[in-house]
Amino acid sequence: MFRVMRGAATLGLLALNLATATPSPAATFEPEPSAAAEPEVVVLVHGLLRSERSMQPLARSLSDAGYRTVALDYPTTKLPPEELVAYVEREVATCCEGAARLHFVTHSLGGLMVRAFLAKHRPAALGRVVMLAPPNHGSEWVDRFGDWSLFRWVLGPTAVELGTVPTSFAQRLPPPDYEVGVIAGTTSYRLGADSVLGGENDGTVSVASTRLDGMTDFATVAESHTFIMRSDEVAGLVATFLRDGRFHPAQ
Repeated sequence: MFRVMRGAATLGLLALNLATATPSPAATFEPEPSAAAEPEVVVLVHGLLRSERSMQPLARSLSDAGYRTVALDYPTTKLPPEELVAYVEREVATCCEGAARLHFVTHSLGGLMVRAFLAKHRPAALGRVVMLAPPNHGSEWVDRFGDWSLFRWVLGPTAVELGTVPTSFAQRLPPPDYEVGVIAGTTSYRLGADSVLGGENDGTVSVASTRLDGMTDFATVAESHTFIMRSDEVAGLVATFLRDGRFHPAQ
């Protein structure tokens, strides 16, 4: 009984931290001149237990930088991975198939959704991809609690596929063959995260798990998993990568 109550409390705290965030002022950037008649498009894809609202501050920053932004919404806890990927694919086809150049910016699970989508259907006008705190090698939280019925009930059928074992959804995805930058958080407010995740982590995903073979660039920021997409520093790094293909100017 004590184990179940402790697990329920842990999952409740996990859901609360993932689902709540306090907006911070969005950063602004001067738009870059463009010869194209239409602005480049950035599709923002949120993480587990979130909605498109969680990406709106970052969307506003990128709009100020001269991009047309589209924040997708998808039912993260309702469908298994393959059906979620198909859902995202339909949404992208509806909003953005005719874009002159199409970029993606993701948070957490959104990074895996975009990796899976691009492995099946690569737009001809694909630009760059930035992933914030992606569990590219899965999360040890799922290893620890994924077989609990309460875990599935709270977080849904895709969440249980996000472990670190070789057969997990994250581990089955192929490496990227496009420009992708990864930003990992290094701040955790979650009790027990260090013992579960090991090493540097953001409370939900370890820094080691965010790294991706074939990535173009990598950066870390002192942010938690919950708040990383609201950071002014992160907004600046995202805008720089979309423009230059690097997080920091070449020395």
